[in-house]
Amino acid sequence: MRALLIGLCVSLIGAPAFAQSCTTMGNSTFCDNGLSATRMGNSTFYNDGTTSQQMGNSTFYSDGTTSQRMGNSTFYSDGTTSQRIGNSTFFSDGTNCQKIGNSTFCN
Repeated sequence: MRALLIGLCVSLIGAPAFAQSCTTMGNSTFCDNGLSATRMGNSTFYNDGTTSQQMGNSTFYSDGTTSQRMGNSTFYSDGTTSQRIGNSTFFSDGTNCQKIGNSTFCN
């Protein structure tokens, strides 16, 4: 979930569980599953207590997970991968997300 917010909402957004939809307003993101996040500089603070730090193409989460972006692809430490094509992101676990305006919708 944390990587989804990071990769999709602020080019920051995948991880274990994905929300059905998220909306970004300014530097804050709110998802319909109750998860929210606020981005401040290179740091993101999630309402579940997790934090993340983006350094170049890598993101490091306080729970020990990481992600690394290479071009349109992102590789997550849990083995999941994703690829962005236009406004869509396709995850290796079968999840697909589409960004429309300030909102991101996933199946």
